Amino acid sequence: MDYKCEIKEMPAQPVLSIRTKSAVQELPQVLGASYGAIAQYMGNLGENPTGAPFVAYYNMDMQNLDIEIGFPVSHPLAGQGNIQPNQVFGGKVATCLYVGPYSDVGTAYDALTQFIKDKGVESTGAAYEFYLNDPQTVQPSELQTQIYFSLK
Repeated sequence: MDYKCEIKEMPAQPVLSIRTKSAVQELPQVLGASYGAIAQYMGNLGENPTGAPFVAYYNMDMQNLDIEIGFPVSHPLAGQGNIQPNQVFGGKVATCLYVGPYSDVGTAYDALTQFIKDKGVESTGAAYEFYLNDPQTVQPSELQTQIYFSLK
């Protein structure tokens, strides 16, 4: 598969998120529960997400993933419990769009890793996945995931 990778400057984006750890096989349950909790809290605040839900991966230990799960918001919001305000980006990123089942997203990671190597830039180690459509309403082959690597 051919990926259109690019480097671009991204403004800092306020988010409401939950930082947690999870084994890869438990991700669907952890993501569902976290998105639900954040959406309910945002509803209580009378706020709506301003973009697609995301997961930030701070390591690639499949049995103990260090992840941040959340939604972009229009302005910094107060946190509650494990739901906390944060921001993503604010600098250069390498990005590409992956279309297909989540289980095969590794091919896009490989392409993006090779792309930044070819460009002579270095990742901070944080990878972000923004889920542009809903797996409950779209076939796995049509799922769209925008992948970002923060750059040093």
